[in-house]
Amino acid sequence: MKVSGFTFLKNGTALGFPYLQSLRSLLPLVDELVVAAGPSSDDTLERLRDLAAEDRRVRIVETAWNEGMTSRGFVYSQQKMIAQYNCTGDWAFYLEGDEVIHEQDLPAIRAALERHLGDPRVEALAFDYLHFYGRPDQLAVSPAWYRRECRVIRNTIRSYAPDGQYWVVMDLRRTGRYPRAALAGVPIYHYGHVRRREYMAAKVRATVKYWDTAPPPAFDYGHFDPQALGPFRGTHPAIMREWLEREAEHEFATVPGYRPTSRERKHRWAMRLERLLGVDLSKRHFTLVR
Repeated sequence: MKVSGFTFLKNGTALGFPYLQSLRSLLPLVDELVVAAGPSSDDTLERLRDLAAEDRRVRIVETAWNEGMTSRGFVYSQQKMIAQYNCTGDWAFYLEGDEVIHEQDLPAIRAALERHLGDPRVEALAFDYLHFYGRPDQLAVSPAWYRRECRVIRNTIRSYAPDGQYWVVMDLRRTGRYPRAALAGVPIYHYGHVRRREYMAAKVRATVKYWDTAPPPAFDYGHFDPQALGPFRGTHPAIMREWLEREAEHEFATVPGYRPTSRERKHRWAMRLERLLGVDLSKRHFTLVR
């Protein structure tokens, strides 16, 4: 079994991504690690080159970004697929630059990859998600936040990414569908919404154009429904210890008098239904193989 890892990056340092921690957390599982590195104005490319010099499995593919592509994150799709098309493994394991694997979960992930390799029904592996929000001991828990997502795709099927988050499989009917996935049984640790607020504000300003949305007048973690938050009582990956101390936000408070948006009110009702019926109403981009 050969496993490829891949991601794409641009201005990872300036925007506060823990991208080196993310890549290092993936390295124990992969035979090669492909990084599509866009044109950065900071030291992202230099840091990636240092990592590649340290570990020969890391391969950098320098790319251009279509700055005119502002439709629903499709430029992310382009960059994700450039990296994936350079993968040569049986499985292709994708992590975004703010996603990290816990060292305690490496054996379970390796076992899942081996267990499902010979089962053609399984086209992907779906992971649980821990979305940290506002500070490292706090999670976003409403169904607005995907609770499971595919991060491994079988690299011998026709697939593409409509944006950076998920995949669509093209079968013989020439129609796109979500991949058939088995559960990995472990979480991905997502730190994108716990970086220091100045980094988050810079990230929002830099990326809204790719989604054809207007930048907010100002960013504040406190503009958030407190009922959509829950405590994190686990342990963080060891590789994140220093980043969490230095680069994460630690002061959080809901804006006084904050009124939930209509979308947040809808998700409050969804959470009530989830508790009442014992169901998960979050969006899924896969079909579960049982």
